[in-house]
Amino acid sequence: MNRSHLDTSEALARLDFDKLNGLVPVVAQDAATGDVLMVAFANREALDATLETGEMHFWSRSRGELWKKGETSGNVLRVRSLHADCDADTVLALVRPAGPACHTGDRTCFGDVAGSALARLDGTLATRLEARPEGSYTVKLLDDRNLRLKKLGEEVAELVAALATSDRERAVEEAADLLYHVLVGLRAEGAGAADLLAELESRAG
Repeated sequence: MNRSHLDTSEALARLDFDKLNGLVPVVAQDAATGDVLMVAFANREALDATLETGEMHFWSRSRGELWKKGETSGNVLRVRSLHADCDADTVLALVRPAGPACHTGDRTCFGDVAGSALARLDGTLATRLEARPEGSYTVKLLDDRNLRLKKLGEEVAELVAALATSDRERAVEEAADLLYHVLVGLRAEGAGAADLLAELESRAG
């Protein structure tokens, strides 16, 4: 087990809570996209609660109390893993957000600059699935399995053709088209970019 991995109460004991009077900064990062969602503080009690529940808990310095992220809004941060930095005085929390992380309603506390194109595309697909706007190509694909699979096959063939002719610019364009259709296919099966990237993450070791 990596020495920085905080997966037990005993592992939390390695953290240096003394530098900030019983607190450590916690950086919450989207495990799928790599986007930094928010930064808050936690004490030992908050991190113990995080390990016990699988959802992020923090310590409010202004209120002087424990708080669970998303307890009111439902926008919880589900924990994938916790990691200590090299000085053991800061925690990186890899999470899967259930909604916007910022109290303003933004996806992150750092605005769109922190967002990835993949996450934004996947978010757009999710919105199309829910709102189902008239005339939407995405909705048409989601409603027609045969068309969805046909277009996916066509995009694969077009990417292969571009690669076979060493057409770099076209290959990038076709790869982007293919990725869109892959995400539509996943969305139709109730999955999304987060699931795809989580699988890639698990394969990376």
